[in-house]
Amino acid sequence: MRDSRRARLILGVLLTVALVILTIDHRTGDSSPMRQLRAAGSWIFGTTEQFGGWLVRPVGGFVHAILSAPSAQERIRALQEENAKLRSGLLTGRLDAARSQELKRLLGLSGAGGYKVVTANVVARRGQPGFEDVVQIDVGTGDGVRPKMTVLNGDGLVGRVLHASTHTSTVVLLSDPASAAGARLEGGKEIGVVHGVGENGRLIQFRLLDSTAPLTRGARIVSFGSQHGRPYVPGVPIGVIERVESTPGELTRIAYARPYADLTALDVVGVVVEAPKRDPRDAVLPAKEGSR
Repeated sequence: MRDSRRARLILGVLLTVALVILTIDHRTGDSSPMRQLRAAGSWIFGTTEQFGGWLVRPVGGFVHAILSAPSAQERIRALQEENAKLRSGLLTGRLDAARSQELKRLLGLSGAGGYKVVTANVVARRGQPGFEDVVQIDVGTGDGVRPKMTVLNGDGLVGRVLHASTHTSTVVLLSDPASAAGARLEGGKEIGVVHGVGENGRLIQFRLLDSTAPLTRGARIVSFGSQHGRPYVPGVPIGVIERVESTPGELTRIAYARPYADLTALDVVGVVVEAPKRDPRDAVLPAKEGSR
């Protein structure tokens, strides 16, 4: 009880002193004897506040970053997915446009030659016992495809069907060393045989059966055709002679041709399910550079 009364007395004295000091400071203004003490207090408390802010702000920013990190990461993932979709859409658009052009050329070539074709996509490139350059296409016997049918694209001869299942077929390319196709020089009756030589499909070998027939660089060759159009129909563009070898004393002449069809980058192709009623001869060959 006595301590409580003493504490109340001391508190009352301190309040009275504080009121007197505040009254004196207020009435005397700038000439107040308390001015220096007030300034010192302001400096102490201001510095303390600045130091506290400097100390607390990074901590607060760090805490805010930690708290907002999940939402930020989620936003980043959303933006990445959106960018991936946009890139995929652009790529798909370009692929669709390229395939549309390939299909247009294929239909133009088959229409000019009178070939009835089943269109297909190359879905894989794989090895086959006894062959090197083989691709798989996404049509088969269910689409009317049979072995020994001609395969072409919008540029020229591609190869022939080797095997056919219900929904897929295996095609051996013209560039395969085990492949052979009858061929004819443009504008004449000189015939020969085209063989694959590997070289990644960049060149094929043309062996002209008449060693006395003229054979020059730039000459063009087309398929000669097989009996009943199997395995090759006539008149399909094969390639352009790039190099003629000297073969004195030989019964045949040898040249190397660049295929019209890019056998290393096949996509849209056509399987000839019905041969033309008549040989188109040179009608399917593309226009020469100088005559365009």
